[in-house]
Amino acid sequence: MAIIVKMGKVPTEFKEALPILQRIEKAGYEAYFVGGSVRDTLLNRPIHDVDIATSAYPSEVKELFKRTVDTGIEHGTVMILDHGTGYEVTTFRTESGYQDYRRPDKVKFVRSLKEDLKRRDFTINALAMSESGQITDLFGGLADMKAKIIRAVGDPDERFNEDALRMMRAIRFASQLDFQIEAKTLVGIKRHSQLLEKIAVERTHTEFVKMMTGRDAENGLDLMVATDLYQHMPGLTSRQSQLQRMIQSHFKLINEVQVWSLLAFYFNFSSQEISQFLKSWKTANKIIDDVILTTELLFRMTADQVANWDLYRAGRQNVTNAVAILNTISPASFSAYLTDYQKLPITDKKQLKITGGQLIKAGILKPSPELGKVLNYLEKAVVQATVRNDEQALINATTSFINEDD
Repeated sequence: MAIIVKMGKVPTEFKEALPILQRIEKAGYEAYFVGGSVRDTLLNRPIHDVDIATSAYPSEVKELFKRTVDTGIEHGTVMILDHGTGYEVTTFRTESGYQDYRRPDKVKFVRSLKEDLKRRDFTINALAMSESGQITDLFGGLADMKAKIIRAVGDPDERFNEDALRMMRAIRFASQLDFQIEAKTLVGIKRHSQLLEKIAVERTHTEFVKMMTGRDAENGLDLMVATDLYQHMPGLTSRQSQLQRMIQSHFKLINEVQVWSLLAFYFNFSSQEISQFLKSWKTANKIIDDVILTTELLFRMTADQVANWDLYRAGRQNVTNAVAILNTISPASFSAYLTDYQKLPITDKKQLKITGGQLIKAGILKPSPELGKVLNYLEKAVVQATVRNDEQALINATTSFINEDD
């Protein structure tokens, strides 16, 4: 049964896109705002992307606008650029055949809004809003939103066989929105958890990080363990006990480096193990480097063995990451380390009051590998406060270092 309600205040993001809807409707077609933007508006959350669905076929949409890009024409999606911002407009469609458990083998364009909403993942995402702010709810999404429930549209088994990534999305939404997953949907995830291995790890990676940085990440992680999804993720199969300890720690994370660093900390990973683990997740090299530095600092902080060089080497952002992690999982405060970092004599090698060029010009050194060695020594000595960061003190330290080396 269709439920149609009127949204109160329509956000600016929708108002800016109204000319798109109005032109499509003026041509005799239906057009609606759909999906996450409608859901997030009703939940008073920020809107990220405004998506539009229409009864007009792609060729008909392209006839209505001067500037379009075929961003996903085979699936009915055309991007309209006429109004400064790019808006993706997708034709109502049905889908069939999912041999890769991710993308439909066959897409059929239709004129029916109901048929289009029926193929969507969860009831809270199967909502459509007209230009007047009227919301069409065919599958109980508004009631589920009020009850804080994630429920598959129709048969969960069908939805997860169509797109196995939806299992991770369900858990991510539970974490981000602080919702619970409806019983049949939860059973469906556990029943089909092994299908997650059919999904490209990059896609699982994205959902996992979003889940771990959600407002109720412990709930998300708990659901991931309860449904056995963790057994089908790189490097997590034998980590149930550590994951359970994390769930009990009530962590709050705000970025990807913190996510992986917390895992590496609980898994007691060495730098090499961190690198291997994150490469299996297809993680960016910069993230891997930062996770190694942050995790090393976590171990030193909890052992109360942090030296100036450790803080300097980690850098401001990774010191901040380490402190943020420990402050959420420990009754003690580790914020003093941020003050210690700010008190470092230098926080960058460029802040040394002498350069290699000056040492050469003064006749103290010649261009050679030894020059780099000396500058590294001076950097560390200044950070550790054994040498003052002024030119004469650095020259004296250089002379002493060269004589000792001889």
